[in-house]
Amino acid sequence: MVVKVYGPIYGCLKRVVVCLIEKEIEFEGVHVDLFKGENKEPEFLKLQPFGSLPVIQDGDYTLYESRAIIRYFAEKYKDQGTDLLGKTIEEKGLVEQWLEVEAHNFHPPIYDLVINLLFAPLMGDPSDQKVIEESDKKLEKVLDVYEERLSKSKYLAGEFFSLADLSHLPFGHYLVNQTGRGNLVRERKHVSAWWDDISNRPSWKKVLQLYKYAV
Repeated sequence: MVVKVYGPIYGCLKRVVVCLIEKEIEFEGVHVDLFKGENKEPEFLKLQPFGSLPVIQDGDYTLYESRAIIRYFAEKYKDQGTDLLGKTIEEKGLVEQWLEVEAHNFHPPIYDLVINLLFAPLMGDPSDQKVIEESDKKLEKVLDVYEERLSKSKYLAGEFFSLADLSHLPFGHYLVNQTGRGNLVRERKHVSAWWDDISNRPSWKKVLQLYKYAV
């Protein structure tokens, strides 16, 4: 059965799609236009009562929140495609730890940068310079921690590519390629090497090809 993935063709939806490709799961994209308010229409709210995206339907099972979704598929199809969870309880613990770091430390400042440096100009809205400056400083501190970690292991959870690394791809791509902040990665030797590794995976290249006209 083909998985349905509801969402706009940018941001967190790509986190889900790259996971599905790594796990060799067939999927069908269902575009939901945020700018037209399609995520607030009654039919969509039956799937996601908060109107947030992405959402997946796996048969008669519905799930939302992108990190919950990738955890679900990595576990359900753990014997298929790339092992994204780790083999031992210790490895799995580190994957979860760094997934939480991505969600709570990396994502907030990069999200604010993307909104102010990329989407605000596209929408004709003013950028908040104070938020940009604060987000730059926060992200620098986060990436200093990453640099230390990646000086000791190839990937965040150890010597294997996992959900922890995968989860950085959508907004990491914005950071390096579309916000003028690529130096934050390139100035850090181990972070830069890690980024080159994960962003050159065939799965991510396929995502960029599928959504080549998206932001």
